[in-house]
Amino acid sequence: MPLTAGHWIYLGGIAVLIAMVVLRKNVVGPAIAATFLTTLAMTGSVTTGISSVFRAAIAATTELLTIFLIIAIMTSLVRALRATGADDRMVAPFQRLMRNGPTAYVVLAVVTLALSLVFWPTPILPLLAAILIPAALRVGLSPIGAAIAVAVAGQGIALSSDYVLGVAPSLSAEGAGVPAAAVADRALVIALIVGVVALTAAYAITVRRTITRPTVAAARAVPVGVGPDGPVDVAPAGGAGTAEHDAVTGELDTGDPAPRLEIGPRRARLLALSVPVCFGALLVFILLGRFTSLVPRLEDGAAAPLVGGTAALLLVAITVLSGGTDPLDRVSDHFVHGVSFAFRIMGMVIPVAGFIYVGLGSFSGKILGLPEGEQAPDLLLDVVSQVQGQIPDNRFVALFVMLLVGMVLGLDGNGWPALPFTGALSAAIGGQTGIDPATLAAVAQNGSTWVGGGTLVIWSTLIAVAGITGVSVTDLARKLFLPVVGGLVLATAAAGVIW
Repeated sequence: MPLTAGHWIYLGGIAVLIAMVVLRKNVVGPAIAATFLTTLAMTGSVTTGISSVFRAAIAATTELLTIFLIIAIMTSLVRALRATGADDRMVAPFQRLMRNGPTAYVVLAVVTLALSLVFWPTPILPLLAAILIPAALRVGLSPIGAAIAVAVAGQGIALSSDYVLGVAPSLSAEGAGVPAAAVADRALVIALIVGVVALTAAYAITVRRTITRPTVAAARAVPVGVGPDGPVDVAPAGGAGTAEHDAVTGELDTGDPAPRLEIGPRRARLLALSVPVCFGALLVFILLGRFTSLVPRLEDGAAAPLVGGTAALLLVAITVLSGGTDPLDRVSDHFVHGVSFAFRIMGMVIPVAGFIYVGLGSFSGKILGLPEGEQAPDLLLDVVSQVQGQIPDNRFVALFVMLLVGMVLGLDGNGWPALPFTGALSAAIGGQTGIDPATLAAVAQNGSTWVGGGTLVIWSTLIAVAGITGVSVTDLARKLFLPVVGGLVLATAAAGVIW
């Protein structure tokens, strides 16, 4: 079908969002305005255009609710651990591995990846800020080096593969019509290639030149979140911050800290062991079900509720076993704190994701208030269909087209809202070129998540990483650009060879 005014306004809205990135401006206002103008052009009704702004926010909130709740529960659990001091014991063995700047860079990346695969990256940032990052700085790693290691391993590798929780692969597989496990396996391999390339390139380009000797680093050490000239401004121009940090302690500001409880070393050790043991056993169960017939295989998307439920039960158990007065009140306090933090971190994603959803057929009907059964407009699919016939019948061209589409859609600052669309597009292009749609969907998932999940877009959770390390978020995004984009290009080419 020919492109209408609604199509062009929608594409213009995406272009404006890209321009906002370049100009370092807040994107919430432009996203709301673009939603109104696009729906007005599509329907010709002012009232529908106005109502669609709210409906788009509802659609985005509903779709992203799983992500919000996981972040909330995991943040609550980390807060409960910190109240007892058990978090110190949980990561203390890793501190002893940090001998100098280079080893601290590797250890910080590996530990961040391991924790982020189970907890997701954002909830573990306070834990890293309090324990591992100060230890890394004391042995010579620079704040920018620590920020790069955390962002690439957590917001990059762990989030783009989402191998344990499986939310992202399920969203991609939903549109592609393939098993989520197939997308997850390919996405993990691609994410690891991107991550290794990005970590190596960033070390060679930036981190290596900023490392100091441990004795010098200890002598001039400053708190995380404070630069040599005072507190570091981690919010981009225009106030596009999604998290706050304490310029004195350097800890991610997640609200009022939980009151510290004095417990014995034996009980603290037990609480510290309970979390890795439970999640380790859960991970083994998930992997056994995926690769063997020893235990039942989990349905697609079932891992996230299982992990979230485990974390919620651990929250109750740890709070009650830690003693003190009113444990039930403290459970509620931890949980409410986690919910508040999750919405502060992810809140500004809602208007941007809502605008992206206007162009997706699976959401546009509800946003426009169309009756059940009526054909919903699919702006992005219409645009792609206009150029799809121009895509050469070449596997590498198809792969890089999916990478580019994923990266553009990742500008929403989250990286996941458009995964059902990229999955559907993967099925269409896969049928045309003969490439497995799972591979195309995994490439698009990585492109979208590496951009919007928190390594290149400054209104994403990258602001939180900058906050806990005390560096400028715009400088961090600039340092990550070449390593991450180079890694995505190499990984996409590798996907064409491997699969």
